[in-house]
Amino acid sequence: MLMNLRKTYWLALILFVISVSSGCLFRSHKVPVRTTVTSVRTATLDELVDTINAQGKAVQTLNATVDIDTSVGGAKKGKVTEYKEIRGYILMRKPAQLRMIGLFPVVRNRAFDMVSNAQGFKLSIPPKDKFIVGPPDVTTPSKNALENLRPNVIYDALMQHELDPQQDIAVLEHSAETMTDTNTKNEVAFPTYVVDVISKGDKGWYLSRKVIFSRLDLLPKRQLIYDKTGNLATEARYDDYQDFNGTKFPTSITIVRPAEEYTIGLKLLKLTLNEPLKDDQFVLTQPPGSQLVQLGTNRNTASAVTAGDSEKK
Repeated sequence: MLMNLRKTYWLALILFVISVSSGCLFRSHKVPVRTTVTSVRTATLDELVDTINAQGKAVQTLNATVDIDTSVGGAKKGKVTEYKEIRGYILMRKPAQLRMIGLFPVVRNRAFDMVSNAQGFKLSIPPKDKFIVGPPDVTTPSKNALENLRPNVIYDALMQHELDPQQDIAVLEHSAETMTDTNTKNEVAFPTYVVDVISKGDKGWYLSRKVIFSRLDLLPKRQLIYDKTGNLATEARYDDYQDFNGTKFPTSITIVRPAEEYTIGLKLLKLTLNEPLKDDQFVLTQPPGSQLVQLGTNRNTASAVTAGDSEKK
């Protein structure tokens, strides 16, 4: 009897070992192979901050002809609507002036015209006979994405702001961005430097932006801009840098606003930096007969009158 029990025990043990070795209890599957680019450049935090400050100092004015692609929607709306590419013009002058004009395809009529300064903005939408004025930030989002556009968003995305030693602290991160090789289907990690800018606000210190540098060329590839409550307000992506009289500037820029769910793509067709711009190039008057929409500064309210009525008053 004892011998039979021993045989049964060893037989069960052998079967267990065989089942494990044959994969009956375990399964394996392939995972994408990840490689990391190792031929990269190095820089210190001070050198990266110097790059940000140098670009900020190098660009005082900007005059660009652009093609504009816009898409609206996402998870909140349940759909994404893409608008046809339109021709546009952008004028920028430090410290905070911007004018942007968009033209409809073929007919070249104005789709919109907007200007801004540090105090607020004006937006003319001729197809809707609306003229909107208000503070630089969105207080009450409109269902019409075009009415949520703010010139300061484009300004902040295009201009690298210099760091203020009294108000800003820079911190360096080592990171990487992963892309999939279309041929091998393997994941490739591209090392990056991330400069975190901590700024001093009215209610204390907060993360104001992240500037992501590619370590292939040490140029900014992305910029993440946060509001004072820590939410991501704008993501700007920079591609296709070109040299303009000694200043490297991206000619393909994508601006994403996650809260309002819209994306603006800018393809620079012509760019002139640091030419004198006149004051009247940043003046926008209300077209006769258009509806004036005044967005509230302290309350989420808006009032509207026509241009003719406002002039009579």
